[in-house]
Amino acid sequence: MKKITSINPANGTVNGEFEFHSPDKVDLILKRSSEAFQYWRSLKGAERAVYLENVAKVLRNDKQELAEAITMEMGKPIRQALAEVEKCASMFDHFAANICSFLEPDVIKESPSAFISYEPMGVVLAIKPWNFPLWQVLSAASHILAGGNTMVLKHSGYVPMCALKIESVFEKAGFPEGVFQTLLVDGPTASSLISRPEIAAVSFTGGLPAGQKVAEVAGRNMKKCVLELGGSDPFIVLEDADIEEAAKAGVAGRFLNSGQTCISSKRFIIESSVVDEFTSAFVENTRKLKMGDPLDRGTDLGPLVRDGQVSLLEGQIENAVSMGAKVELEGGRVEGDGYYFSPVVLSNVSLDMKVMKEETFGPVAPIISVEDELEALKVANATEFGLGASIWSSDKENASFLACQIESGVVGVNGFFKPEADLPFGGVKKSGIGRELSRFGFYEFMNIRSTVLF
Repeated sequence: MKKITSINPANGTVNGEFEFHSPDKVDLILKRSSEAFQYWRSLKGAERAVYLENVAKVLRNDKQELAEAITMEMGKPIRQALAEVEKCASMFDHFAANICSFLEPDVIKESPSAFISYEPMGVVLAIKPWNFPLWQVLSAASHILAGGNTMVLKHSGYVPMCALKIESVFEKAGFPEGVFQTLLVDGPTASSLISRPEIAAVSFTGGLPAGQKVAEVAGRNMKKCVLELGGSDPFIVLEDADIEEAAKAGVAGRFLNSGQTCISSKRFIIESSVVDEFTSAFVENTRKLKMGDPLDRGTDLGPLVRDGQVSLLEGQIENAVSMGAKVELEGGRVEGDGYYFSPVVLSNVSLDMKVMKEETFGPVAPIISVEDELEALKVANATEFGLGASIWSSDKENASFLACQIESGVVGVNGFFKPEADLPFGGVKKSGIGRELSRFGFYEFMNIRSTVLF
C-alpha cells in the first residue's frame, strides 16, 4: 500500500508514515458524507451552532498539541502555530454566533409573497495546502459546515499528521459521523473525485497550475468551485509615509511563516526620494529576526517546508542578480540539518526579473524604486496576480483613493491585511475565483433560492 511520509523540516527526520486510503475506503467516506448531509442539513442553524462552539472549545483545549503538530510537519515557529490555532477557534465562534442571521430568509415583497432562502449544496470537497495546516482547512470548514453542507478534506501530502488531527477535532466536538472526514489520497485521485456524483462543490487553496486543473475539471462537470491561489502582493511606500513604521511592518508582513504565505508582502515598491531610507531600515529590522528551532518560542524564522522550496528561491535570486539586482542582505541556504533559508533583501530590481514576475514563497524581499505614485500603481498592477496589497502614506484620503486603483481582492492602508472572520477574502486575476470568510464566503456554497407564493 502506498504511504504518505511526514517529515520534520527542521531536521529532515521522519515524523511518521500514513497509508493512503484504498478505493473502497474512499467510496465509504463519500457514502457517509452524502448520508450525513441529509441529517446535517435538517438541523436548525442554532443546533449546528452548538457543534461549532464545541469545535472552538476543543481547539483551545488541545492548542499546544495541535500547534506542535503544525511545527513538526511544516516548520512554523511554535509561537505563530499557537496563534493559528487560536484564530481557528475564533473563526468557529464567529460563525456559530452568525448562523441564524445568515440563514434568515430575505422577504422581497408581500403580494405575491416572495422571499430568498439559503439552502446547502451538499458534499464539499476541500483541497488545501500545507503552509497554514489548520487555518486553511478550518477557515473554510467553519462556514461550509455552518450552512449545512458536509465536507471531505484532501490535505497536502506534507501534513498528513495535521490532516488526521483536524478530523479528530470534529470527533471530539461530537459531530455526527460523516459530516467532516479526511481523505488520505494523492493529487490525481483528489481531482478524479470532483466528477463523482457525491461531490457538489470544491473549495481549493494552492498554486495556480493546480488551481487551473481543479477549475477545468469542475467546469467540465458543472461543479461550483472557489479558488484561492497565489499572490505577489505589492507593498507601496509613498514619500510622506512614516518610513520606520512602514519598514517594521514590511518585515513582519514579508517574513511571517518564513515568507511562506500567499498574502504576505512580496514586492516592495518605494518612491525614489525615500527608497534608501526604507531599504536601510528594512535591512536593519530583518537582521533582528531570530532563526532557529521552531519549537523555541523565541524563534521568528523556522525552516522552509522542503528542500525543493529552497532550490526554487535560489533560482529566483540567481536570476535577479544575473540581471543586475543588488544584494542588500545576503542570506540563502543554511548548511546543516533541515531546510533553513536566511532572509535575502534585493534592491535595483526590475519588472522582468523572476522575483517580480513570480510568487516568491519564502524569505526573499525585492525592493523596486519608482518616481511617483502613478508609477507605483503601474508597477503594483504589473502582475498576473491580484490577492492582497498595502499602501503607506500620511495622507490617508489620498492613499485610500490610490488603493482603489490597485487590482487586488483585499488591500490595507498603513497596515497589511490579515484574514478576519467578518471580512471576505479572495483575489482577482489569477489569484482566484470567489470568496472565503464572512457572509459572502458563507453564501458561496449555498443555493440562493427565490420562492414566490402566488
